[in-house]
Order: sequence, then structure tokens, then C-alpha cells
Amino acid sequence: MGALIVFGYGPGISHATAERFGREGYSLALVGRNAERLASGAARLIADGFDARAYQADASDLAMIRQVVSDVRNDLGPVSAVLWTAFRSGGVTDVLSTRSEDIERVFDVGIAGLLACVQEALDDLKSTPGAAILVANGSVGEQSSEADGFTKFLGIDGVALENAAKSKLVGILAERLREFDIYVGEVTIAGSVAGTATASPTAIDPSDIAERFWSLTQARDMTRVRMTE
Repeated sequence: MGALIVFGYGPGISHATAERFGREGYSLALVGRNAERLASGAARLIADGFDARAYQADASDLAMIRQVVSDVRNDLGPVSAVLWTAFRSGGVTDVLSTRSEDIERVFDVGIAGLLACVQEALDDLKSTPGAAILVANGSVGEQSSEADGFTKFLGIDGVALENAAKSKLVGILAERLREFDIYVGEVTIAGSVAGTATASPTAIDPSDIAERFWSLTQARDMTRVRMTE
């Protein structure tokens, strides 16, 4: 099945999705900044019988992203699927108090980073039947007054801008890559995720999100879906 490369690895959505794809025969490349978290995640997956490796990298460093994709290819074989859960957390709380010259930094992970990863893996994806690019996103990027008000209330203007731009990038990539039979899909999480610090009693289970990613990859008929509590 080739390798699934997970950018922005964490113990929730990322781990559950890696596990789900691992059950289908994918090798698993976990990428993130926290070496301890990566090592722990890879060890858990290996203990469960999966082929998994950890790669430390910053999703805002384009050279690092390109190098990691190359390393994964050399270690695990062609990249046949990408899961992008990395995002720029915090930084821009209020656009009015942010220098306009600095606003571009909100796009360095979700836009520039994701695009660098896709470009570096593109030849592999084109040559792999069933190739997929999967993106986890947040609902504050949605174009609604409710999302805008929630963004202001939480002081996460930068996150909302990144989420909105990332969703548009997903749609553009889906259109441009369809002719190569590369599926591109996004799951927007409208609510909290079980196991996180902000989880509510009705939080979405990461395994349900992982299953949705897998079903999208198989059906290949929808670009965007939304999951709620």
C-alpha cells in the first residue's frame, strides 16, 4: 500500500488515523516537532504490529518538509497517502493589533507547509493507485457569522484565517489532481475531540474521525465533510 506520512502527529486524530491506515497495510511515517511524543507514538504502533517510524521536523520549515518526504521515501518506499493535521496555533489573536507585514505567518504551516509536502510527494502520489491527500481542519474557518463571532470571542483570528485558506487550498488541489486520480479530502471538526484538554462530554472520538478519513479515501466522491459533536 505504500507509506502514509502524517504531518503534525499527535496522540488524537493523527494516531487514530495512522492506526486505521496501518490496519490496511500502510507503513506509517509520523512527523512532528516533539521528539518524545513521536517516539512514544511510533513505539505504540510498532507494539501493535505496524511498521512505523518517527521523523522530527517543523511543519513551517519548507526545506525540512521536503527533506522528510525524501527520507520517508528512502526508508519506507513511495508516499501513497498524506495526512495533514499540522496548523499554526496562536500568534495572531486580533488582526487589528497585528502588523499587516506579519499576517503572512498564519499561512506558513497550513498553506505553504501543506503545499510543499504535496509538491515533494507528487510524483509518488501520481504513480500510486488509490493515492490520497487528507486534511483535518477546524470550523472557525467557515464563512458564517457564527464562526466569525466565535473566532473573536476566543481571540484566534490567525487560526480562523489559516483554516479558511486551507479549505480553499484543499478544493483547488482536488480539482487540479483529479485528472491524476489523486483523491483530496478534508474533514472539518466542528466541536471538541475526545482526549484533548478542551474535550466536552460529547466530544468526537478520534477513531470516528479516522474512520471517516478512511471511508472518504475509499469512496473518493466528496471533497469536504463536517463532523459535529
